[in-house]
Amino acid sequence: MLKSNAKLMVTGGTGSFGNAVLKRFLDSDLAEIRIFSRDEKKQDDMRRSYADSRLKFYIGDVRDYQSVLNATRGVDYIFHAAALKQVPSCEFHPMEAVKTNVLGTENVLEAAVQNDVSRVVCLSTDKAVYPINAMGISKAMMEKVMVAKSRNVDTGKTVICGTRYGNVMASRGSVIPLFIEQIRAGRPLTITDPNMTRFMMTLADAVDLVLYAFSHGRNGDLFVQKAPAATVHTLAKAVTQLAGVPDHPINVIGTRHGEKLYEALLSREEMACAEDMGNYYRVPPDLRDLNYAKYVEQGQEKISRAEDYNSHNTERLDVEGMKKLLLKLSFMQAIQRGENAQPEE
Repeated sequence: MLKSNAKLMVTGGTGSFGNAVLKRFLDSDLAEIRIFSRDEKKQDDMRRSYADSRLKFYIGDVRDYQSVLNATRGVDYIFHAAALKQVPSCEFHPMEAVKTNVLGTENVLEAAVQNDVSRVVCLSTDKAVYPINAMGISKAMMEKVMVAKSRNVDTGKTVICGTRYGNVMASRGSVIPLFIEQIRAGRPLTITDPNMTRFMMTLADAVDLVLYAFSHGRNGDLFVQKAPAATVHTLAKAVTQLAGVPDHPINVIGTRHGEKLYEALLSREEMACAEDMGNYYRVPPDLRDLNYAKYVEQGQEKISRAEDYNSHNTERLDVEGMKKLLLKLSFMQAIQRGENAQPEE
């Protein structure tokens, strides 16, 4: 766990994950929490909202190495959440995804190494597994950068590991706030493909996963949480029922640029070497070097028998199960009570 009087920095800290981290740790004995992002308006909103002297704000961009280097001086831990996450946006601007998700991660990790940061946890996404879109490809490359960087750090100084997770319900970019907005406006819910499945987890789950990786991770490790999934249609029906409009119309609009029918949290190759840790899987890095002749052929049979871990073969939620999961969110609890609530920040 995080040490007393330590300093934590969250990149992209004005987003949903950063707010969830603050709610978890502002009552802890951390000496300082640094929020690093490029959005001064969101930083000012957070400053006013939390009004905590241990909360420090740094304007900067992960694309700019010098700004990251300056912000990480004296930091003990980093949760690297800064990213371009919108699939269609990245499809139209793939180089922007590369600059933030790949080169930005290299900047964060190099700055962490230079400033002797103790631990860095990089946040990735299920879209990095068998990627078909620019966002997923850029996050897959981010993971490769994370593993490669972890090979080259001095043992005992900086530990670099990662997490990978699916849809975080009611976070920025989640479809759930869109559904609520459409219901309030009296417009039909728009879904892409009713049979499309997605992993479902709460913001609290996302923080728990990062903390588990922080506590258990070794250099190059990647952690995923075992999570249930639901079809988009099931999610839509659960939301309309909780909002008190079970017969609200739903329109199917077709898949958007770069979307998959289902997502995978672990590939077949990763599942073949993954360690089952109860609620989580740990995927260790491949620590072989390039001198393959000295290695004995092994593991191929295990890979051939393995199956990937995806949103089609995990636990499948029905409408009642989806409603139960949604009601873990204070936002959806308020919606059920008929209040004009906003998504959790």
